Parts: sequence; structure tokens; C-alpha cells
Amino acid sequence: MRHRKTRNLLNRRTAWRTATIKSLARNLFVHESIKTTLNRAKAAQPIVEKLISWGKANTVEKKRLAFAVLGEHSLVSLVFGEVAPRFKNRSSGFTRILRMENRRGDDAQMVIFQLTEVKEKPKTEKGKKKAKSAEPTEEVIDVEAQEAPAKTSKPKKEVNHEEKDEKTENQVQHKADKAGKKFLGGIRGIFKKERDSL
Repeated sequence: MRHRKTRNLLNRRTAWRTATIKSLARNLFVHESIKTTLNRAKAAQPIVEKLISWGKANTVEKKRLAFAVLGEHSLVSLVFGEVAPRFKNRSSGFTRILRMENRRGDDAQMVIFQLTEVKEKPKTEKGKKKAKSAEPTEEVIDVEAQEAPAKTSKPKKEVNHEEKDEKTENQVQHKADKAGKKFLGGIRGIFKKERDSL
């Protein structure tokens, strides 16, 4: 009997469904905000919330449970080290689902699935950057002005423009030949492999 055992099956077999949900959880922790369908977000939300609450507990047992879901040590350390401490003042509500327009092909309800506490990026002031970049150029100009009288001027070689044009044309032709060989060589390799396999 399946009394009161309803859940979002996502029209998939069990292994495929769990793989989809784990993938959504991993991507959410990496990117902190993902675009998906409403049903998938609702299916993944309880697991993500559980992972963050395990991260707040920060015990070896909880890390092992999180590794069973995430499957990567780097992601476990990300959840326990960076993501979970952001939610120390919250007891629940670690994620939010924001509805968007429906998808054009199948009219599925699209949403933005994101963490409620997002990592703040350090703000840089534009005026300071410009001032820093302007200072070195001024120093370089001063140094060049001081060294200019000490240098002796050498006569410049006369450049034949016709020879220059021929060289550039040859270089362009050589690059085009190389690109063509690379492309055709790649195609030949593919067909050769198929012939060998027969």
C-alpha cells in the first residue's frame, strides 16, 4: 500500500530521479543560483535544506552523510566551510524559489532556485583604480624625459614597403594553409577510425 507516500517523481525511474536531484543540489552550491523547472526545484529543495542544516552541525557524521549525497570532498568542504556559516542566524528557509515566465517549448513553469544568503562580492571603487593606473604612467614619462638627452640618435634603416607587403601576404597564406590542413586532418582522422572499426 502506498498511502500518503506522494512525492515529485519527475516522470523518471528512481535512480534517474535521485541523480537529477543530486545534480541540482551540486550545481546550486557551486553557482548559488540556478534556473530550472518548478517541479525539479521543489523536489531538490528538501535535500538542499537538509545539507545546509548538516553543515551547521559540522560533525564527522554529518560530513559523511553529505558526501553520500554530493559525492565530492571539495563540495562537502564548500558546504561546511563557506555556505553553512552564512546561515548561522537562520533555523530554516535556506533556499528560495522565484517564478519566471513559462518555457516556450512545453510551457513548463521556469523558476530561479537560489540560496537566500548569497556571498557578497567585494566592491571596488572606480576612482581609486584610475588613480593607481595613472601614477605609473607618469613616472615612466618622467624617466624617459630624463634619459632622452643621454641617448645618441641612430639613423633609421630605409624600409622597402613592397618587401613588407610580400612578407605579410606570405604569412597570411601560410596560416590559411595550416588551418586547412588541421581541419582536413581532423576529418580524415575521424573517417579513418570508423573504417578501422569495421
